[in-house]
Amino acid sequence: MILSDICEFIVDCPHSTAPDEGSGYPLVRTPNIGKGRLILDGVHRVSEKVYIDRTQRGIPQDGDLIFAREAPAGNVALVTNGEKVCLGQRTVLIRPKQKEVNPEYLVYYLLAPQQQYELLGTANGATVAHVNLPVIRNLPINIPERGVQDKIAHILSSFDSIIENNQKQIKLLEEAAQRLYKEWFVDLRFPGYEETEFVDGTPSGWNEGSLGDVSVFKRGKTITKAQVQEGNVPVVAGGLEPAYYHNKANTVAPVITVSGSGANAGFARLYNTDVFASDCSYVDSNTTPYLYYVYCFVKDNKSSLDALQKGAAQPHVYAKDINALKMMVPTTEIIKRYCEVASPYFEKIKSLQKMMKNAQQARDRLLPKLMNGEIEV
Repeated sequence: MILSDICEFIVDCPHSTAPDEGSGYPLVRTPNIGKGRLILDGVHRVSEKVYIDRTQRGIPQDGDLIFAREAPAGNVALVTNGEKVCLGQRTVLIRPKQKEVNPEYLVYYLLAPQQQYELLGTANGATVAHVNLPVIRNLPINIPERGVQDKIAHILSSFDSIIENNQKQIKLLEEAAQRLYKEWFVDLRFPGYEETEFVDGTPSGWNEGSLGDVSVFKRGKTITKAQVQEGNVPVVAGGLEPAYYHNKANTVAPVITVSGSGANAGFARLYNTDVFASDCSYVDSNTTPYLYYVYCFVKDNKSSLDALQKGAAQPHVYAKDINALKMMVPTTEIIKRYCEVASPYFEKIKSLQKMMKNAQQARDRLLPKLMNGEIEV
C-alpha cells in the first residue's frame, strides 16, 4: 500500500509566488510548516482573490496535512481550528480518507524516522533538499487499524497540546509587555509623567536620536549547513525558525535577532537560549542591559524594519540601518524602570519555553517507539 491509497487526493501547490499583502488569508510557505503544527506567527497574508486562485486544486480544511517539499523538506503539519489557509510555493496538500486514517496519526507517521528516510534519503545515504510529488504519493505505507491509530495520536498530540497552550500564553505575555511599552513610550504615560515637563510634546530629558544610541546591533557570522558541527545550538538565519543546529554559540542569551535576508528579512525574535547568529543582525545580553526595551521597540516598529529591505532579487536588512532607525531616546532611568517592570513577563515566557522544549523532546522520543511497535498501546 502507498500513501495515495489512503488519501482522497495529494495535490501540489500553484507554481508561482504570491507576495505578502499584509492582511487577509494566511499563505502557508515552507517556513510556516512545523513538525506537526502550522507556525502562523509572521505568516504572509493574501487577498480573497489570491486565496481563491490558490485553492482551485483543493481548499485546505480541518484534518488536511500540508507537506513541505523544501526548506525544511519533510516537515508536515495539520490544518486545525477552521483556519482558512492557502498554499505557498513548494508545499503539498494531503487529504487522508478519515474513515480509514486518523489525520493526526498520519502527521506523526510521516514525521517518524523511517518515513522521513524514505522521503528524504538517497541511495548513497545523503539527504535530499527537495522532495518530488511522485515520491510523496508513492511512499510505502503500513499503518495499524484505526483504533490503534487513535490511541497513538492521542498520546502524541497531548504533548503538542501542551506546546500550543504555552504558545498562547507566551503570545499573551508578549502582548502585555508590548502594551506596556506603548503606554510608556508611545502614549508617553510613563511613571511620573504627570510631574514631567514637556517641551513641544517631548518629555524633559528625552532627546532625538537613533536605536544605536541605546543598543548596537551587530552582523552575524554566516555559516552554512556544511560547516556546522552537530549540536543543539540554534543557527539563526533568514527564516522564522532556526535553519539547523550547531555545537557552539556566538551569542549569550537573551538574544534579539533580526532576519537579514530572504522573504522574512526584518523579522525580529527574542531567544532565551544562546544561539549562533548567522544570516541576521543581533544584539545580546553582552551588548546591552536594555534587551526587553529594545525588543519591544523593534516589534513596535516592524513597518520601519520592513522599509529597510534593500535589493530586488534578494531583499536584505543590514545592521547599520537598524542602528540608524530614528527614535526619541528616553532617559536611562525610565528605560531601566521599564525593563524591571517588564522582566516578569519575559521570565515567565522563558519558563514556558523550557516546558515546551521538554514536551517536544518527550514527544520525539516516544514517536519512533510508538510507530515501530516498541511501545504497545
